[in-house]
Amino acid sequence: MIEYLYMKRQVVIATSNRGKLKEYKDMLEPLSIECLSLKDIGYTDEIEENGSSFFENSMIKAIAVRKATTLPVIADDSGLSVDALNGEPGIYSSRYAGEGRCDKDNIKKLLENLHNLNLRESPAHFTCVITYIDNERTIQTLGRLDGKIISNERGYDGFGYDPIFEVDGGLTLAEMGEDEKNTISHRHNALQKLIEELK
Repeated sequence: MIEYLYMKRQVVIATSNRGKLKEYKDMLEPLSIECLSLKDIGYTDEIEENGSSFFENSMIKAIAVRKATTLPVIADDSGLSVDALNGEPGIYSSRYAGEGRCDKDNIKKLLENLHNLNLRESPAHFTCVITYIDNERTIQTLGRLDGKIISNERGYDGFGYDPIFEVDGGLTLAEMGEDEKNTISHRHNALQKLIEELK
């Protein structure tokens, strides 16, 4: 299906997030693509994501990791944008409550900010920009998933804001099985576009 990547059986996924890495493995392993983590290639540098957009931060990560390996690199930057909060947390999604804080802290801050507006729900969307770099080319693709923020966490799977992000059909991402989530996720949408570009 992706002849070029079949020749390049190994791809480095520029992340230390186990949940994100598992999503990539679930989506790419059926295509005989082996996903390596930053740990697998011994990459320990801290990458400063100082871009002003998902596109810039994704590119920054991909370039930094590509300098440390001869393998193709896939990096992404993704985040949640809440309409009622003027697009927050956006590119700061993973550190919304501050550096070193956990997913629960980020959720708590987001819901508190909605509560301060006397809101229990708001339309929202996830964005993912994937950057792919190999010896021949650089490709960027964009994926999006629309839904809404709810005030009560539901579900035990997933990570990040998944327990408070409800999609059409009434389930949160954390209530879905991994297979179902991976067929609709913003990361899946961006990756499908990348696959088409690489054909």
